[in-house]
Amino acid sequence: MTVVTWLIALLQAVLYVALAPLLIGWVRKVKARLQNRRGAPLLQAYFDLRKLLIKEIRVPHTASLLFRAAPYIVFVATWLAAATVPLVTLDLPIAQIADIIVLVGLLALARFFLALAGMDVGTAFGGMGASREMLISALAEPAMLMAVFTLAMTAHSTSLVSVMAHHLADGFLLRPSYLFALGALLLVALAECGRIPVDNPTTHLELTMVHEAMLLEYSGRHLALMEWAAQLKLLLYGVLITNVFFPWGVGQDFAPLTLLLGLGAVVIKLMVLGAVLAVAETGLAKMRLFRVPAFLNLALLLALLGLLSHVILELGA
Repeated sequence: MTVVTWLIALLQAVLYVALAPLLIGWVRKVKARLQNRRGAPLLQAYFDLRKLLIKEIRVPHTASLLFRAAPYIVFVATWLAAATVPLVTLDLPIAQIADIIVLVGLLALARFFLALAGMDVGTAFGGMGASREMLISALAEPAMLMAVFTLAMTAHSTSLVSVMAHHLADGFLLRPSYLFALGALLLVALAECGRIPVDNPTTHLELTMVHEAMLLEYSGRHLALMEWAAQLKLLLYGVLITNVFFPWGVGQDFAPLTLLLGLGAVVIKLMVLGAVLAVAETGLAKMRLFRVPAFLNLALLLALLGLLSHVILELGA
């Protein structure tokens, strides 16, 4: 049984890599329909990655070894962070490391090397994008930690598996702290994944770029890994939001039917979340960089309200 559980855990990690471009394709397709356009095929993100993977790598002459190693470090760190979030079932060997602190640490590691790679070449746009990325992360991480700690206080554990199992045992129980934490995590996800209104992933204006400004000097396989890591990060936040706040459908054993139902449930939830993201990005415009701190301060305020409401309800009980 131990071999089977490790195989399922490995399969779950592979599913993250396989489904990440599909989520991006779904969001783009829904946005195109909302804008009365036909849009690219649903699998276009896979075609783009394949095209980049077979292209020649061009490295600036001012780049160091860090510039060449950063795409692999960023991709692996993001992949490991995604693998800690249960996707279709809970009872896996990774339950011991599926911790909120580990998740935040791996994401911070990937962001650190991404910013270093942006500054390594010495271009103005790379340094500008790196400084903006650090500004956003410095404001987003406290809000994210406070939001997930609100959930951890409910389950009395920082393990994501314990939090999901606790919510499954409680059933549908509406708590004000959950609503505040959900709102905070949604705002943080928009900022961390570089989505509108914080950043526009499809922009061609260098002065408004954040994430893309750090990738301007990358090409070929290196650019593919960076883009794939960004897609993995969006899927990670999507699964974190859907499976933590709406854990219904996530299996608790290894029965084939349970695993299939868990996969179907998470796909449906991600489709709904992707459609909501597409609607939001269609109706909103990118805000100025000077307004981003206020946006993330709102996320921190929501997370703080969620934490305080949980403490007040616990004291009242």
